[in-house]
Amino acid sequence: MNFLVIAIFAGDSGGKNLLTQVTPGLYIWTIITFLLLFYVLAKFAWKPLLKMLEERESLIRNSLDDAEKARQELEKLSSESEAIISKARSDAQSILSDGKAAAEKIKEDTILKAKDEAEKIREDAQHQIQVEKDKAITDIKKEVIDLSISVAEKLINKNISEQDNSSLIEESLKKIKKYEA
Repeated sequence: MNFLVIAIFAGDSGGKNLLTQVTPGLYIWTIITFLLLFYVLAKFAWKPLLKMLEERESLIRNSLDDAEKARQELEKLSSESEAIISKARSDAQSILSDGKAAAEKIKEDTILKAKDEAEKIREDAQHQIQVEKDKAITDIKKEVIDLSISVAEKLINKNISEQDNSSLIEESLKKIKKYEA
């Protein structure tokens, strides 16, 4: 409406632009228009604008709070996952060292068992050798006794000379040495 009044006066001003001229009527109408616009905006638009701004501020604040909670949760999960990973690594390391220790124990047990078996086989062989040696010595003693009896029989049966006697003894000694070898 203000522009309409200005346009009407502009036609009467004789070519001068009334918008650029300072007149008290223009000031009054401008102030009235501004106050009227301010009242209408304050009555109808200001409260909804403030409400909308408060809602927007609340939404932004809630979003920031949610983002902070999510960041804290992420940090918590990250630290928990690091703890789980480090525990898994230490468990894997202990399992590995336990496995190595068990393998080493099995190896030592196997070596000890093999040594024990070898010692037992060696002792059995020595015992067998000793038994065979004792048997051989017993056989040789029996043979020597038999030879001695045979020599004594021969001496008794025949009256031999000293030369026959010494050849018989030498022959008996050769047979004994033959058995010892």
